[in-house]
Amino acid sequence: MSDLNHLPELSSKYALSQEQIQQFQEKGHIKLNQVATVDEVAVYRSIIGEKVKELNYQNKPLEERDTYGKAFIQISNIWEKSEEVRRFVFAQRFAQIAAELLGVDGVRIYHDQALYKEPSGGITPWHQDQIYWPLDTDQFVTMWMPLVPVSEEVGSMNFANGSHKHGYISKLAISDESQKTLAQYIEAKEMEVENYGALKEGDATWHYGWTLHSAPGNPTSSMREVMTIIYYADGAKVIEPDTNARKGDLARWLPGLMPGDLAASPLNPLVYKK
Repeated sequence: MSDLNHLPELSSKYALSQEQIQQFQEKGHIKLNQVATVDEVAVYRSIIGEKVKELNYQNKPLEERDTYGKAFIQISNIWEKSEEVRRFVFAQRFAQIAAELLGVDGVRIYHDQALYKEPSGGITPWHQDQIYWPLDTDQFVTMWMPLVPVSEEVGSMNFANGSHKHGYISKLAISDESQKTLAQYIEAKEMEVENYGALKEGDATWHYGWTLHSAPGNPTSSMREVMTIIYYADGAKVIEPDTNARKGDLARWLPGLMPGDLAASPLNPLVYKK
């Protein structure tokens, strides 16, 4: 294990303008340039990549997987397995941005996820993240940061502008069905769909838990390496899970907690307080 003192701290403040905060709250998403520098990302990319290799149990060929399986290799809560990755996930700079975008005093970690879209990997169907999360708050935000340059043809995600204001649209998990049903919903509501195109490593998009989003497939020969961190407002409480997906999330990400409890298990540390 390398000496943690040699890792970039990621603690310096990132200056957000009032316009950026307003854009995020209005559209439900934003792209921020160089949330981490190219040099900072280079250090963490190799550490995160090693852990993804070690923890990846997906051994079926792409063509034998379902739509969700073709979308990406998905490894969650790597911070539990690595002090070095924990340094990245608990970064003050990221957490400060999350709190300021949400307009709250403090944020906790829900979980992290490495999402590696393989060469020839499929689309990520339209979905809302928050259908999985059994908490009583709309104040959830996900940071989506590529650890490698992402070309125009792979692109960032597609976001449906203003869709977060519609709340809980459908209980459909990520699937062919969610792709079809939610695409029809977006069309019927005449929502504008936005994609930020090519991204540099260390750029990051941020979106609310209710923001409808999808991602194109990966037609290139390179892995699309992305690290995500999900934050929610401190003070949120656990709700009665209304689906199996939420029951599963309650057991995994909020262990030992019951409906009505403060959402503050050992897996949900307070990473920023104003």
